[in-house]
Amino acid sequence: MISRDKIPHTKRWVVKIGSALLTEDGKGLSRETLTPWVDQMATLSKQGIELVLVSSGAVAEGMSRMGWSKRPHNLHELQAAAAIGQMGLIRTYEACFRRHNMHTAQVLLTHEDLADRKRYLNARTTLRTLLSLGAIPVVNENDTVATDELRFGDNDTLAALVANLIEADLLILLTDQEGLYDSDPRINKDATLVSQQRVDSPILDQIAGGSSSALGLGGMITKVRAARLAGRSGTATIIAAGRREEVLLQILKGEDIGTLLTPAQEKQAARKRWLAGQQARGQLTIDDGAVHALKKSGCSLLPIGISTVSGEFARGAVVTCLDSKGREVARGLVNYSSQETCQIKGKACREIEEILGYIDEDELIHRDNLVII
Repeated sequence: MISRDKIPHTKRWVVKIGSALLTEDGKGLSRETLTPWVDQMATLSKQGIELVLVSSGAVAEGMSRMGWSKRPHNLHELQAAAAIGQMGLIRTYEACFRRHNMHTAQVLLTHEDLADRKRYLNARTTLRTLLSLGAIPVVNENDTVATDELRFGDNDTLAALVANLIEADLLILLTDQEGLYDSDPRINKDATLVSQQRVDSPILDQIAGGSSSALGLGGMITKVRAARLAGRSGTATIIAAGRREEVLLQILKGEDIGTLLTPAQEKQAARKRWLAGQQARGQLTIDDGAVHALKKSGCSLLPIGISTVSGEFARGAVVTCLDSKGREVARGLVNYSSQETCQIKGKACREIEEILGYIDEDELIHRDNLVII
């Protein structure tokens, strides 16, 4: 289970920065506002931390550009504000990161992208590829096409879903508060900062407030919900004050700042539980060599190890892997449909493109999407 002393050894973070921080409570974006966080993220990246940035601020920046003092309620006006503000948001981030000779990448997601297994895998692969290239993905909800039914509703939830998507070690929610208090510090001057709790603690329901601001939708209750969502993949969450000097670097050192919300179970157990709860759409019988590679070496499942394919499934579906005696040895998210898998089973990875005319992945099931039973 992650603790503060283990944070220096984590490798993959999702950092979410709220609207109030980015826009100085509605004054609009500026390079000077973003510079301290970008400088810290550049330092983290150079120290080997893989970072995904989930950034609020598009709607707030659009409001500022349009001279609107109140957040609109009409969905189409919100979408318009997001479209206008997104230009400034990404341009400002790009300029700040370029000072460190770092590349950024804009990634816009909707709930539908992560609910659909094929699009889930596509998004996951793209984000992982960007991280492998050393780029900083800047993620936001695709407000211009999202509808009321599909909107995440707040970027805390989006950040948690991204943490699930890439199996992050740590989710950091930077806000205008020091963390989660045992009572509202704006009302009770004796309120005490909660240093650490497990996400499943009922105490969190009692102390998390549901307030929201004119700029953002999220009070502390959304952050607790996000921490619980992230915890499903074994990701720990820290809620901390974004304006604290070098806050991200302090977190990396394991210093006792903000509120650390730890998952109720280890990362692998959380992943296994999630996959175990999904309905399998097909079965793959694998040879003894593949069974040994999966169990003993922690390898991905390659097409060459597949003997037979059963069932009809699409890319991103959960399939079970059986040994030659019909015993389940693993399950995971498959990178090719049943029809494609039938064509490439027993073949080397280098033959995939020749057989199918394209290649999505070298692996049939990547080891990160595979759980040994």
